[in-house]
Amino acid sequence: MISLAFYGLTALLFAAALLVILSKNPMSSVLWMVVAFFAITGHYVLLNAQFLVVVNLVVYAGAIMVLFIYTVMLLNLSKDSEPRRSLLVRLAGIASGGLLLTVLVGALRRSQEAATGDLAQVGATSLVGLVKPLGLVLFRDFLLPFELSSALFLAALVGAVALGKKEAGD
Repeated sequence: MISLAFYGLTALLFAAALLVILSKNPMSSVLWMVVAFFAITGHYVLLNAQFLVVVNLVVYAGAIMVLFIYTVMLLNLSKDSEPRRSLLVRLAGIASGGLLLTVLVGALRRSQEAATGDLAQVGATSLVGLVKPLGLVLFRDFLLPFELSSALFLAALVGAVALGKKEAGD
């Protein structure tokens, strides 16, 4: 049953990713990306990675997709506004895509070689990916960096509000 769900989600993910690339309309491309993110979330559910499920839904399928949709709507893209790409730019894109594929294949091959018995035996019943062990590690081993990053985010938030605030004379 789990393998059937895995293959179904994988087929949905590949189809949605292809439609993201091949869609002519930017809005439908963004909506297919939302479908792809939900398929990835389904994979996280199958892996019993609760924290990644929540983060992927909230951050990617929620916030980033809303940002993409607003950006596409504000840009109001049309065929006339699209620049014509030269042959050199297309060839550079194909070459860089091929190099990226080579790096990904090499990384996957190396990760399979590096998988030891301990990593291969991690199953769905282990504590990997659950929220409680992540919280314990975060608040026990990395408390200082966590608190420093929260203070940095607070300072960035206050700075953004101060920069966005209008003066009384404006």
